[in-house]
Amino acid sequence: MLTRLRWLAIPLIVLLGGCAIAPTPPVTPPPVPPSAVLKPADWAQLPGWAENDALAAWPAFLASCGPLKKQSAWQTVCEAATKHTPQDDAAVRVFFERWLLPHQLSTTDGNDSGLITGYYEPLLFGSRTPTSRYRFPLYAVPEDMLIIDLTNLYPELKNYRLRGRAVGNRVLPYYNRSEIEAGRAPLTGKELLWVDDAVDLFFLQIQGSGRVQLESGEVVRVGYADQNGHPYVSIGKKLVEMGELSVDQASMQGIKQWGMRNPEKLPTLLNNNASYVFFRELPPSPNGPPGALGVPLTGGRSLAVDPRAVTLGSPVYLATTFPNSAQPLNRLMLAQDTGGAIKGVVRADFFWGFGEAAGKQAGAMRQQGKIWVLLPKAP
Repeated sequence: MLTRLRWLAIPLIVLLGGCAIAPTPPVTPPPVPPSAVLKPADWAQLPGWAENDALAAWPAFLASCGPLKKQSAWQTVCEAATKHTPQDDAAVRVFFERWLLPHQLSTTDGNDSGLITGYYEPLLFGSRTPTSRYRFPLYAVPEDMLIIDLTNLYPELKNYRLRGRAVGNRVLPYYNRSEIEAGRAPLTGKELLWVDDAVDLFFLQIQGSGRVQLESGEVVRVGYADQNGHPYVSIGKKLVEMGELSVDQASMQGIKQWGMRNPEKLPTLLNNNASYVFFRELPPSPNGPPGALGVPLTGGRSLAVDPRAVTLGSPVYLATTFPNSAQPLNRLMLAQDTGGAIKGVVRADFFWGFGEAAGKQAGAMRQQGKIWVLLPKAP
């Protein structure tokens, strides 16, 4: 991230030891970075477009239009969408072809293929009070964590926030994962819930939202509230570097199995990722969890992107393959979320939905793919 900022801002970020974290989505998404290229394309260039099950993406598109219609370029398109009731896939394709144009996303050096991973909304088991079974807390945002906004001094940082803590008259990095786990952060009283599995809690932090089932049968929804400012580090990649797992084995399921075989090594492994996520309790809802756009995510139709390359809310067409397969996965989707690990031009995270089946797909997904951003036609 730092390479995209002016040099004079770098010492401030390094001093605080934090990662530049995107806040709750801005009303106006950040501009396309210099390394991203949007090249106009024909609809016929989109693999499988003529046969795509586009109708399933229509509700997610209408949800995106809520925030998008605040932008002048999207007002007319979204107004037309609210008056349109398509009955089948063909009608949706006709609407999109009438109002939008596809633009293939690539880097300035012509690379139009990138990494597509997956995420989901997990189910954990927990309690509102600690017990011998439920020992691992989900924390709310700590009161001593500072949110540092440098926008007035450096306008180029307007979409970033730093995290720190005050020690006398100095601002230091906020506590990292190992320090939090060791009890150094003042988090007593900030426990939202307690769960029964440390690895499941770790992956809940990576997913950003989930559900916790209590012994009473009540299901509590939790979502991302903030993060400690430290950069995300992949523990799967770390296990590969250590020779503990092969690349093919370093899925979410493979990491969990490794943890079960190596419980004594697990805390050290998890602490390699200094990033730590804090949560908030969400109201009950039949819809998916809220994404960075502020609308509920739709399983199989919502995509997390780097908002510097793809405007949040935009319809996108994804051409990739199913997890661990050569079977094509060509789909009309909506860019409705972001993620700490989702950085790059042709880079996306596919939201698979809720539950165990979605988790299996998400945990195994590490495919190459191409992306077309669908933008309004010029007036």
